[in-house]
Amino acid sequence: MEKYGYIRVSTKEQNPERQILALREQHIRQDRIYMDKMSGQDFSRPEYRKMIRKLKKGDVIIIKSIDRLGRNYGEILEQWRKITKEIGADIQVIDMPLLNTNSFHEDLTGVFISDLVLQILAYVAETERSFIRQRQTEGIMAAKQRGVKFGCKKTNLPSEFERYYQMWREGSISLRKAAGLLNMSHTTFYRRCMERERDGGENCSKM
Repeated sequence: MEKYGYIRVSTKEQNPERQILALREQHIRQDRIYMDKMSGQDFSRPEYRKMIRKLKKGDVIIIKSIDRLGRNYGEILEQWRKITKEIGADIQVIDMPLLNTNSFHEDLTGVFISDLVLQILAYVAETERSFIRQRQTEGIMAAKQRGVKFGCKKTNLPSEFERYYQMWREGSISLRKAAGLLNMSHTTFYRRCMERERDGGENCSKM
């Protein structure tokens, strides 16, 4: 049985130190702690995918809180099912021990409570994300009413951007390597990838 730690922060400006300290207290080897500095909107994250590929039956994934796993209600439940049912590994949530799948639930009531708490917390995380989007939309509308103009910048994206975006999303190339091959900074490449995700393929053709 191996212990794996997973850390996620939404932006490169957020400090992961609190999560790192919490995982170190669980006596996890440093090379088995994986960290993504990405949105929790979906699970297309390079370090998360790398960890899942190493995971085997009987192993344990330890996270600080459920929202570090993700913020998409449906996908959290799907990943939870994949880890615990398909792979046969366990999940330990430091801030919510009731969710720990490696704890014994001697009767159906215990199992029901664990599943119910998971669904409630995942729903709250998803609802919070929806509220953030709503506030952003309202802010944009208010800015437009004040005469603020929004639009793409004038520099064209590299012609190979779509190709390397797809490779990065599939996990066949790292973010930094893709950005380097496109002669872009990794922060710009990541930002344009997030715009591509958000716009569903109808992203601006400008950088």
